[in-house]
Amino acid sequence: MADFFQVESDMAGLFDSLNSARTSLEVNQKSIEIIGNNISNLNTEGYSRQQAVLSTYPAMNFGNFFIGQGVKISDVSRQHDVFIDRQIKQKSVEFGFQDALNRPLSDLERVFNISNDNISTDIDTFFDSWQKLSADPGDTVLRNNVIMQGQVLAAGFNNTANELNTIKSSIDHSIVSRIESVNTQMQEIAELNDRIYSIEIHGQTANSARDQRDLLAKTLAKSLGAQSYEDSKGMLAVHLPGGLPLVQGTMSMSIRANISGSSLGLQLEAGGVTRDLGSHNMGGEFAGLLDIRDNFIPELNGEIDKLAYELSVQINLQHQTGGSLDSTTGNLFFSMPPGYVASPPAPPPTATEYAGAARQMSVVINDPVKIAAGAAPDPGPPPTLVAPGDNRNALTLSNIGDNYLIDGTDSFNSLYAKIVATVGIESSQNQLSLKGAKDALVQLENFRDSLVGVSLEEEMISLIQFQRGFESSAKFLSTVDEMMGTIINLKK
Repeated sequence: MADFFQVESDMAGLFDSLNSARTSLEVNQKSIEIIGNNISNLNTEGYSRQQAVLSTYPAMNFGNFFIGQGVKISDVSRQHDVFIDRQIKQKSVEFGFQDALNRPLSDLERVFNISNDNISTDIDTFFDSWQKLSADPGDTVLRNNVIMQGQVLAAGFNNTANELNTIKSSIDHSIVSRIESVNTQMQEIAELNDRIYSIEIHGQTANSARDQRDLLAKTLAKSLGAQSYEDSKGMLAVHLPGGLPLVQGTMSMSIRANISGSSLGLQLEAGGVTRDLGSHNMGGEFAGLLDIRDNFIPELNGEIDKLAYELSVQINLQHQTGGSLDSTTGNLFFSMPPGYVASPPAPPPTATEYAGAARQMSVVINDPVKIAAGAAPDPGPPPTLVAPGDNRNALTLSNIGDNYLIDGTDSFNSLYAKIVATVGIESSQNQLSLKGAKDALVQLENFRDSLVGVSLEEEMISLIQFQRGFESSAKFLSTVDEMMGTIINLKK
């Protein structure tokens, strides 16, 4: 009878060993599957390395000591560094801002180029045509040349103003094209919040969903300058730099374009309330696009309008004092700017008077006879006629380019040179800032990958480790099975 109970005790012990071998086999197999998932996601953007968290089954009392009951996977952890993640999002905001400026500034450099084909060259050629006319004021060809060079100059101003409007329109199109994407991303974060909460409330870990959510938050940081934090329920709250909410729990807001005539504004619809958005509310790409559209380009437009206004007004005022070949006076050469105010003594022009001068500049003289190359005729009596060889007004007009100073400081060419320099400096600064932000972001991304990303070397070491563990567990299971067979034969 004692031998029988001893056999039963041995069988119970082997059953415990069999269970330990089984759990070890399962754990090693699952660990290999997790490693395989890591390797397959080596190049997946935003993926964080996952790792099995092992724990022992509670030991059982066996006589005077406790024997373990095997091993289990208590969780699959996700490698994550909150500090690095926050740094990446912050640097993404700066990168997005500078990256958004890059394309419009490149277009502006093309408009305000430093080659031989620009407004400065046209200004020089225009005044040179007056100089040539002063040598032979009665020559019809030279008079036609003055008109033609004036038309070329006016076309240069027209084209520049139109190009600036085109760049602004392109920025508007770029903003509109991004709105649907950011709204979709906000909706996806809200849905992931719900999914993560539903999974983790039951004690599980939503690793893949968290990776996707962090990647979306980084993208929103780049595009909107969005800031985010995780609440006590594990949900990600996302808001604009000014504090306006984008995602709260499982509810997402939306951004829409408000088009009024030729102007485009942005509005945030949150909880039934609509708020206007400007560059001060945002960061990232949207802030960069709005800033260059609403501030930098209007400043350039104002300067080019100022140049066109001053040039056309000064030429017109002087031209009106001279006499043409048919002895008429008071003829305009260029069209007067739309905001021109002729009230002697004329006060300094304002930005309102400058507006539209470049876009609407044109030559109003079609007949070369009307070119006022000579001085005004003496009204008499008896009235005198303008001599075909009179070049006094042509000489004065040819010297305006060198003698007249805008605001007492800048000639026409030097003011244009300042505009070109402003664009060039802004573009160069953008190139430096963009490169710096990109390099910093790449370094942070590389640092993140070294901490929480997948390393093939580490995964191969772990793979060999768990492969050996699986083989050992299988051998252990086979050994226990043989021992059980031996004991069963003894019972017979």
